[in-house]
Amino acid sequence: MQPLIENIKGQGPYLVFLAVSFALCAAFMTVLLPLLRRLKAGQSIREDGPQAHLAKAGTPTMGGIAIILAVLAAVLLGIALKPLYDSEDRLMSSSPSALLSMAFVMLAYGAIGFFDDYIKVTKKHNEGLTAKQKFALQVLAAVIFAVWNGGARYMTVPFLGTFRMGRVFGILFEVFVMVAMTNGVNLTDGLDGLASSVTAAVALFFMLLAPRVALSESGIFAACTAGACLGFLLYNHHPAKVFMGDTGSLALGGGLAALAAVSGIEWALPIAGGIYVAEALSVIIQVFVFKTQNGRRFFRMAPLHHHFELGGWNEVKVVRVFTLVTAALCCLAYLGLMIALARGV
Repeated sequence: MQPLIENIKGQGPYLVFLAVSFALCAAFMTVLLPLLRRLKAGQSIREDGPQAHLAKAGTPTMGGIAIILAVLAAVLLGIALKPLYDSEDRLMSSSPSALLSMAFVMLAYGAIGFFDDYIKVTKKHNEGLTAKQKFALQVLAAVIFAVWNGGARYMTVPFLGTFRMGRVFGILFEVFVMVAMTNGVNLTDGLDGLASSVTAAVALFFMLLAPRVALSESGIFAACTAGACLGFLLYNHHPAKVFMGDTGSLALGGGLAALAAVSGIEWALPIAGGIYVAEALSVIIQVFVFKTQNGRRFFRMAPLHHHFELGGWNEVKVVRVFTLVTAALCCLAYLGLMIALARGV
């Protein structure tokens, strides 16, 4: 508990970036939302989804553009202020390369999501890029990042310790984590405020963890991501005025995966982001059971948040419970990492 309290006390500089990113996202949305409305960039709702969601048809989408712009602008501010921190608080380490690599991933995955959303908006249906196209682009962006980052050389597993990895395996591991995480966040983005609330909690976890992994750039990027998500929530909470779309969900998934990779704690992400894992697994299980059990369904509907919706929970309750569960999982991941780091290599 004492290391966590000390970390919280030292979060002042990171909170500045969080506040800046929050303000920027909120400001960008005041310009972006009217523009999306004028362009008629409305969301198409899947017909086989919950019937209550059909009323959301036409709600502006691609709001994730504001999230990306806010994070990138705040990151650039962090790079610009690097000399100040180097000379005084030592907030940043010797190179902005880590910040740039994480920003690249967020921008690259955001671009993939933007093209997917653009096709949906222009064709007025819920199908954008094909699954193969999206997967290929995701893998390409992940490979570029993994090679740039040098691959995971060490693997810190919560509760167990830190283990060495070869460069090739490290690159393959990072690619897998990035593609899996982006799709997990994408599947979570199905209710008003769900993806942005859960992601804000996970990003705050990485921000608090930054001093413990001795890489301040990860703390800055995490703070910027958390701030942007909270700023977006001003417009995305129920009833949502705008959706982030694949533009936002893929960007956030890629950003979180890059954040974990740069910090060297990829195995903490499935724990802290357990909701993402559960959402993805629910889809896999549903499809498997449906195909192997003559059309039977394991869940009322997948992804998982729809299962609870059809069970009688309203959207607000689902978002609150999933966010609280994420907060608890982040505490568990933090404890596991402290034990692992104490054990060393």
